[in-house]
Amino acid sequence: MKKIIPLCLFFITLCPPHWAAAHAVITDYSLKITPIHANSPGNVELSFNSHIELGLSQIFLVSKGDKHQLLTVTNGTKQGQIIIQIPPVEAGDYALRFKVFAADGHLTEDVIHFSVSK
Repeated sequence: MKKIIPLCLFFITLCPPHWAAAHAVITDYSLKITPIHANSPGNVELSFNSHIELGLSQIFLVSKGDKHQLLTVTNGTKQGQIIIQIPPVEAGDYALRFKVFAADGHLTEDVIHFSVSK
């Protein structure tokens, strides 16, 4: 029995990190370098550490007064990348609130705050 514990620990250290990942985690997003401009439609790219099941996921644009608008989302060209279509919006503060399911079935919820200026 005492030999099983070190063997298990050894196996865990050899496993690639994505085997142990339990949730989709954002690794990058385009709002860091590409802002959304007022009164123009735009796209936001989110990159996750795992594939996202779009059919089970929802992304909302949250505006003043806690108004939620469901957004259209498509797969990007890279593994774990999704493209969110942002409708024309006025200048102000907004958020992207998302509930995404990773390919392994785990739910991840998060919010990204951003501002739109003229």
